[in-house]
Amino acid sequence: MGSLAPARKIKIAITGGGVAGLALAAGLSKKPHLEVHVYEGIPAYKDVGAGYALHLNAIKAMALIGPEIKQVYFDRALSHGDENVEMVTEVILAQGPNSGELVAELGRAKGRKTIARSDLLDGLLQLVPKDGISFSKRLEKIEETDKEEHPIHVTFKDGTDVWVDCVLGADGIHSPTRSYLLGPDHPATGPKNHENWQVYRTMISTEEAKKHINEKWTRVVPILLGPRGHVNCIPLNKGTRLSAGVAVRGVKYVDGKAPPLDPALYSDYSDDARQIVEMVARDTSASWTAADHDHAPYYNRRNVAMLGDAAHASMPYAGQGSLEDAAVIDHLFSKVTEVSHIAPALSAYDTTRRPRSQHVVDLARQFGRVYAYAEDDMHKDPQRMKQFFAGAAAFSNNADLQRQNDDAMDLFLSSIGEGKEVGDVIEAV
Repeated sequence: MGSLAPARKIKIAITGGGVAGLALAAGLSKKPHLEVHVYEGIPAYKDVGAGYALHLNAIKAMALIGPEIKQVYFDRALSHGDENVEMVTEVILAQGPNSGELVAELGRAKGRKTIARSDLLDGLLQLVPKDGISFSKRLEKIEETDKEEHPIHVTFKDGTDVWVDCVLGADGIHSPTRSYLLGPDHPATGPKNHENWQVYRTMISTEEAKKHINEKWTRVVPILLGPRGHVNCIPLNKGTRLSAGVAVRGVKYVDGKAPPLDPALYSDYSDDARQIVEMVARDTSASWTAADHDHAPYYNRRNVAMLGDAAHASMPYAGQGSLEDAAVIDHLFSKVTEVSHIAPALSAYDTTRRPRSQHVVDLARQFGRVYAYAEDDMHKDPQRMKQFFAGAAAFSNNADLQRQNDDAMDLFLSSIGEGKEVGDVIEAV
């Protein structure tokens, strides 16, 4: 099967040029039987957005797509020589009788480091052919037709259009691709904020932050827990900037707006946590309202699929899995040499990735409640918290992502009547 050259290249539109979209494009663009183009809605990338402290599963997924993807992360995130240094996120109780107790060390991995989203996007963009991405292309409409060649008609809000064989929607939490697949009125289509989470956040130079908070928290990633919000810091831009925030559950919005962050509400938190809250309260201009997705019943229909935040946006407390999506799709499409292969490949992706990724959505919601002292009085028993976090971390970090790729490929090959032959499945690097 894989040895025969396709009659024509398979034309793929990736809608959305975020981390998932660019990583996937970088992988697919290396395959000579595919013609891949990314359509990004914004005019240009800006130096805004969250910072990431990628966990081991994300680092492993990048390596599966290609060593150059992983290297981009190291180059943008690390100081020289740090690839063998282990980093963890320290989860510490900051309020109550057990204040100061360490209850988890999350995401322990060699080479793990924080990175600004803008830095990661810039690096991934260098791996996509310059003629393989267009900006200011916000998706307007998807139409599947009976046309023999390139049957999917994609229209953008600027009036331009393109005909393709496959649409991969990596277009974020407000995804038009998701709306097309599920229908605009489906209860799982739009983003949700069931527990009224508000993230008060500031972006500040590390030099300035050191004047206000414990210098340690400008170098590592803490999560300091309490009932009126958990506090965290993420060093960015190779340690020159700091993203600091307070995530508050149960915010009462007035006319759609969150009330100001009030440091007085945190008087019983630890000194370190209070200092961070006071620093954040000085400038909350980087704040945002958190949201996620209720579970979609499927991630694809025929030759159209969604991935990343478009498929399973989660609260920002337990990872997300968009790079795992990209790794699976990239692996499958190494064997998609005919248009008739697209739908079964995307069905295999859906079957393989949907249960695990939706569990992460549930897990992130539970993380939020644990952080907020709102999960079955768990905060009163640090040992229970440690057991919970250990189990959750194992689910995320210990997954066999090569096996996940192989399982998806087995499903795909079986569905098109192909068995695995020697050398038939291309191993990810």
